[in-house]
Amino acid sequence: MAANNTMNRSAENMSISVILCTYNRCQSLRRALESVAASRMPENAVWKIVVVDNNSSDATPSVVREFEAKHPGRFRYIFESKPGKSNALNRGIADTNAEVLAFMDDDVIVDPDWLWNLTKIFEDEKYVGSGGVILPETNFKQPKWLDTSYRYSLAPLAMFDLGPKSGELREPPFGTNMAFRREVFRRFGVFRCDLGPHPDSEIRGEDTEFGMRVLQGGGRLWYEPAAVVHHEIPQKRLKPAYFLKWWFDKGRSEVRENGSRHGTRWVVANVPLSLFRRVLVWTARWMLTFQSAPRFTARLRVWQHCGAMTEYRSLARSRIGADSPAAGVATGQQQ
Repeated sequence: MAANNTMNRSAENMSISVILCTYNRCQSLRRALESVAASRMPENAVWKIVVVDNNSSDATPSVVREFEAKHPGRFRYIFESKPGKSNALNRGIADTNAEVLAFMDDDVIVDPDWLWNLTKIFEDEKYVGSGGVILPETNFKQPKWLDTSYRYSLAPLAMFDLGPKSGELREPPFGTNMAFRREVFRRFGVFRCDLGPHPDSEIRGEDTEFGMRVLQGGGRLWYEPAAVVHHEIPQKRLKPAYFLKWWFDKGRSEVRENGSRHGTRWVVANVPLSLFRRVLVWTARWMLTFQSAPRFTARLRVWQHCGAMTEYRSLARSRIGADSPAAGVATGQQQ
């Protein structure tokens, strides 16, 4: 009954927390906090920004304390010692009691009306989540070696733009511009800690995996193009090596998220045979294509499938290790 009462309340009267997780980015963090502090919200809106510091060793704490002093009651600082973005996200969810949770990153600038445009859909009880547009900063120049004619070509730069028309969202939003009702986390769980950036891994996908979980569970999401954030893009990300590494990790993330989904019982060295075929096909396209952008696209697909193959091998080794007598002894000693 309480959940139904919550869902029927006006978005203006709902409490909203913006969760921002950060790690050693005090300079970009300051710009991000300045932008969200300038949000235009209804006078009776109850909202705040929760900054989860995931073990930063720079000036992050003092930056957040500065905003806490400048905007009393608007900002809150939380320290999460367990490394990994998903751990920080889940800490933010657990330590806030707002009815709506919005998410942004420490390297974006949000438009003044971003938060209201992202969350006002919750006036409609049909929708449990929303996502907005993620654009590059204004001085962004598209690399000539990158073919942007296919979907998700700019995903390594966290770009998300489904056009100017709002409507129901049939795919997961990206983590730096999304919002969910709190009840969604009670119903579907929180972010998976085997996904998401970590000191020992750059495998991502914690955001889209959660969004897909909600969609597959029957939750309805809304796409709001008027909710805009601008993402900072360091020059080191505008290099082929970064895209290759991102897609390799994407392949690993897909296997980790979905398990064996290649529809075959034939495996070689614990890897589905279909993946070997895909690598051969895309390698041939890579070798036989002469235009630089399509050639690089084929190379990206090779890296993506090789990443998936690597993850299949890694999961197989993990299963073997878990089933071995030595692993059982070690586990018993730890307990």
